Amino acid sequence: MINRAQDRLRAPALGAALVFSAMLGGCVAGPSFHRPHLLLPTRYRPTGEAAGAAPRKSSAPDRYRQRIEHGARQRAPWWTLFHSPQLDALMRQALADNHDLAAARAAVAQARELVAVQAAGRYPQVMGDASGGRQKYGANFLGPDAFPPFSYVAFGASVSYRLDYIGALARTVEERQALLQYQRSESGATRLILTGEVASQAIVIAATHAQIHAVKGLLAEDRANLDLVRAAVAAGSVPRLDELTARTQLASDQTLLPPLYQQLAIARHALAVLLGRSPAAWSQPDPTLAEITLPRHVPLRVPSELVRRRPDILAAQAQLHAATAAVGVATANLYPRIDLTGSLTEAALRPGNLFGPGSLAWSLIGGVTEPLFDGGRLRAERRAALDVLNERAQAYQQVVLVAFRQVSDALDALRYDADLVAAQAHARALSRTRLLLERESYRAGNSGLLPVLDAERQRERADLGLLRAEEHQYLDTIRLLLASGGPVA
Repeated sequence: MINRAQDRLRAPALGAALVFSAMLGGCVAGPSFHRPHLLLPTRYRPTGEAAGAAPRKSSAPDRYRQRIEHGARQRAPWWTLFHSPQLDALMRQALADNHDLAAARAAVAQARELVAVQAAGRYPQVMGDASGGRQKYGANFLGPDAFPPFSYVAFGASVSYRLDYIGALARTVEERQALLQYQRSESGATRLILTGEVASQAIVIAATHAQIHAVKGLLAEDRANLDLVRAAVAAGSVPRLDELTARTQLASDQTLLPPLYQQLAIARHALAVLLGRSPAAWSQPDPTLAEITLPRHVPLRVPSELVRRRPDILAAQAQLHAATAAVGVATANLYPRIDLTGSLTEAALRPGNLFGPGSLAWSLIGGVTEPLFDGGRLRAERRAALDVLNERAQAYQQVVLVAFRQVSDALDALRYDADLVAAQAHARALSRTRLLLERESYRAGNSGLLPVLDAERQRERADLGLLRAEEHQYLDTIRLLLASGGPVA
């Protein structure tokens, strides 16, 4: 009678507890994540000029300048702006075979599965079990009337469920989902960096080839000068010192080739590794500047679009989201934990008696675990989670600022590149004219060899300077496209 009375009292109490837990089921511990509100500027560069700074507007002729199209949509991968089939082929190979990108994709796949692992905890966990055996108890345990040896079989299932009334599990799943987004953004950043490196190395290879060609042309002219001086020495019109001077100039210019060949080899090796090949196993025709067109119209995201598209900003935002969810997890750990378990078992001494009368056994257990004393560990963990959240918030702000700085740097670099290319082209035209006049004057005997050699050096510097300025213009264009997140609609 007493047991029945106790059961009648426990039933309403258990029902009330379940209703109360269900009412709390909609509660979620900790702060909810919202994308940080930033006071974004409307432009990347200041409108005024700092004292002593160069003017913002380029003075280069239009044929050397590039037009920045703010807010323009680019519906194809950014490297297609260079209209180079060979560059497109290199990109396809890199995206298919690069090991860093493959590793980043594997990290995304792992993060996706970890989300599934955490999300599985939302549902009851059902386990089936079966057992059988033979057993005997000793007389000292059950007394002289101990059971004789017996065999038994059992078959059943158990169910366990953690009541997520405060949202600990929901926050854990949210944290894993944020980390999945982080890995996706990191993969996007890896892809963007990879394509930028491939394009940059292709430009370096093409520009180095152009410089090698220019130096070889210079050496051919040095040899022609030497032949001219030898003829003049043989005719007695100039001293032998002029021949030694011409030989010295040829030897000096020959020193320009080895560093260029080394630079070419290093760029080739780097490109091979980016394509997933060893330097010895990769051999393809080198790209040329004539085959890669410099974009004259460069799309650029507006500032508000940049923070929603650039992979490293999205990665920092995902880390901030994960840190916010971690605060919720740490907060939920301060509350009691409610676990429900149940089991249903069929057990008998002989298999034939399974599922018969008297073979059924069941249990239903509810448990509450509440931290009473932990030395302050749980609250310290929550404070640490809040510190991480603050750190992630500051890191996010810094990533955004660095992104804006990189775009601003690239915009200024392109303007200065246009000015430099125009100045180098003008210097090359003047140096070539001067060289022709100095050679005619030398042939006519109106001047010595030194003015000719000096004009050659000026022309050499102008030729190589123009090629290097064009290389910088290509590379800075790539940097701007990467800094704006690789514009793709």
